[in-house]
Amino acid sequence: MGELILALVPVALGVVLSPLAIMALVAVLLSRNARMNGITYLVGWFLGLGGLMALCLWLFPLLAVHELGEPPLWVPIVRVLLGLFLIGSAVWVYRKGRAHIAQMAAASSPREVVAASPQLPGWLHSVESFRPGRTLLLGLGLFVLNPVDASCAILAALDISLSDVDRSSGLWVAVVFVVIGTLPIALPVLYVVVRGADAQPLLDRVRTWIAGNTHVLNAALLLVIGALQLEKGIAALL
Repeated sequence: MGELILALVPVALGVVLSPLAIMALVAVLLSRNARMNGITYLVGWFLGLGGLMALCLWLFPLLAVHELGEPPLWVPIVRVLLGLFLIGSAVWVYRKGRAHIAQMAAASSPREVVAASPQLPGWLHSVESFRPGRTLLLGLGLFVLNPVDASCAILAALDISLSDVDRSSGLWVAVVFVVIGTLPIALPVLYVVVRGADAQPLLDRVRTWIAGNTHVLNAALLLVIGALQLEKGIAALL
């Protein structure tokens, strides 16, 4: 079980340092109804991560990924494809991230956050008027529809399904993975809920640091995760 947890650390960090989710969270926490929208965004993110993990943990046993101790041929092929995708994503995140650091650090409203982050959906310009229901869907969609975050959840579920731990232990590992993947959203939201308007100065400093460093950290993590998956996939095919 310990080896499984260690193997999932880089994959979990790939979710934790998701720049797209953090940029959207900044916009939500700058909206008029920051407390309630922050909570519903957190719930949506949690449902996206937890739901996708649960779906994969249910689906992979049906596909016999651990049958007779030897996973089917499609498993290493999926690892190779996801590894190549994540390595390509690392290059894209690093190159694109630097182009918007200054704008993101200076943003003071949801509209400016979106302008500094063109990869965000255009309808985020109206996040100031979002009601809790739409903000929940935003959190859910930004996880499920983000190929990088979704790939990390799929890889985590695949590693858990292929491990030698029993079903109960595997479920506990999955729960820990979901909790860790939710922390980068939960902590700022809880801080805003508790502190209200007094949270703004610290959020500004955290946002500035994130804007200047997240793209580098995330690119490095995606590169490591992609390389590990590529190595596992190629080794299984040979």
